[in-house]
Amino acid sequence: MCVSSGSDLASAERVPGYTFRPYHGHSDHDAMAAVRLGCAQRDRIDARSIVEGIPTAAELAEGSAELDDPSENQALVEYDGGVVGYSTIRWWQERDGTWLYLHRGYLLPGHRGRGVGSAMVGWAERRIRRLVQQHGTTPTAVFGANALGTEQDATALLLDKGYRRVFSLVELELADLRQLPDGKPLPAGIRVGAVDPRSYRAAWKTVVDSYADAAFTERWTFESFLATAEPTCWRAAWEGDLLSAVALCSIRRHDPALGEVEELSVRAESRRRGLGRALLLDGLRCLREHGANTARLYTGAANPYRSYDLYESVGFRRRSEHVRYRKPVAA
Repeated sequence: MCVSSGSDLASAERVPGYTFRPYHGHSDHDAMAAVRLGCAQRDRIDARSIVEGIPTAAELAEGSAELDDPSENQALVEYDGGVVGYSTIRWWQERDGTWLYLHRGYLLPGHRGRGVGSAMVGWAERRIRRLVQQHGTTPTAVFGANALGTEQDATALLLDKGYRRVFSLVELELADLRQLPDGKPLPAGIRVGAVDPRSYRAAWKTVVDSYADAAFTERWTFESFLATAEPTCWRAAWEGDLLSAVALCSIRRHDPALGEVEELSVRAESRRRGLGRALLLDGLRCLREHGANTARLYTGAANPYRSYDLYESVGFRRRSEHVRYRKPVAA
């Protein structure tokens, strides 16, 4: 494998015939989209997944723009002058102080089994070690990687490289929003309605508090909450002046027929009273009224609050599993 500029690329493993190079910007998005599409059949990718589907070039451009220094934290793999794979790195701090450095690689099936995937992981790990040194996060930094339950090649590669499964997300779909069940009467004193700006902080706090005992969760600031706020189909339940539960539902921007339940959170003292179900149904009806015919959501496979049962009771069915793997940076 020939190499391009950049110390992390220059130290990559050599695989005859393959070249690693930095991300060049807009001119790469079509090729990256072609890689994702080319992986779909082998890896059994759900095209409409809200966690990880088959992105367009425009969506990849948006994702690249959100990266910190995308030319340094994305690497493309070429063979015979064409792009056959790429890797991306991003990072964040979790609630317990852990710094997770997540790398994700995609390689066309015809180029697997030749050592290229191993070289991609090697590049990512070297780059992450450099970032960890720059950030001063060595005591709490870990490598992270994702793979769908159906991605057999990626799963085998990560396990071979010493990664271990730490949790998974289950993605669910309600295929027809016209078939919603009827709601049930709420307890006396509960009112349900839209979320206006005066209640944004309370809604955010309700969601954040619901993850207080959850492992592997990213810190979510109020500023981040505001930056992506789309309140059209947000619903909340109040007991007097206290916001007791919230459902954050939205229409997918790149797929307006698809709605998403981004969060459904009920304060601990208000659980088992039907608030979650009432808000979920109210939010789904709103999505339907705004043009969605299908809804998706995801939840932790080991969710302690039996939310999986709630979602199934209103018609959601399992579509896919998304697995997170980790390995200590110091290993």
